[in-house]
Amino acid sequence: MDPERAGQLLGDEHSRLDHLREDLSNELNGQTETDSVSELTEVDQHAADLGSETFEREKDFSMLQLIESQLDDVDRALRRLEDGTYGRCEVCGAIIPDDRLEAVPATRFCRIHEVQAEGMAPLE
Repeated sequence: MDPERAGQLLGDEHSRLDHLREDLSNELNGQTETDSVSELTEVDQHAADLGSETFEREKDFSMLQLIESQLDDVDRALRRLEDGTYGRCEVCGAIIPDDRLEAVPATRFCRIHEVQAEGMAPLE
């Protein structure tokens, strides 16, 4: 893949993830402020409602961690682009097809080694 196109894809992906992270962080900060007020009325709330709120907060924190991890992947891909190793599988060194890089710009592996890295059986 042409380095200019790769840089554009990675930049777009970084912007998208950064925007998601900002939105989710703002939402979580809003929940935290609301939670401090709602603690005063906790006695009035049903246990199932409290459980639902806790579940939603934990889900949002998990999503935030996933976004942070994906941003790290994009940052590593940008470094690989700078050092000339972007678009090559980190395991076998094979060139990763452009269609795969278009779909998953920060990928580090060819399809075969991605399956192995994920610990899944290869599709026949």
